[in-house]
Amino acid sequence: MTIDIPPELEADFAALARAEGVSPQDYVRGMLEREVKMKLPKGQPLKSFYGALAKHGPAPSAEEIDENRAEMFRNFARGDE
Repeated sequence: MTIDIPPELEADFAALARAEGVSPQDYVRGMLEREVKMKLPKGQPLKSFYGALAKHGPAPSAEEIDENRAEMFRNFARGDE
């Protein structure tokens, strides 16, 4: 595959490649490989987070939360005491 690029862009790639210590061709190839790898799907599709905590059972009800909260804070000192 051959790609025509403007001379200014070629000079920019050459300068970046020199800074990395590689040839301009290797620099551009590496850049293209990273870009393509980011765009292609990777093996297993990601699982949705929905249901990730299902193994822990149903969430507590609002009443259970209120009861637990009242129990936890029952022995805390109040500001007026």
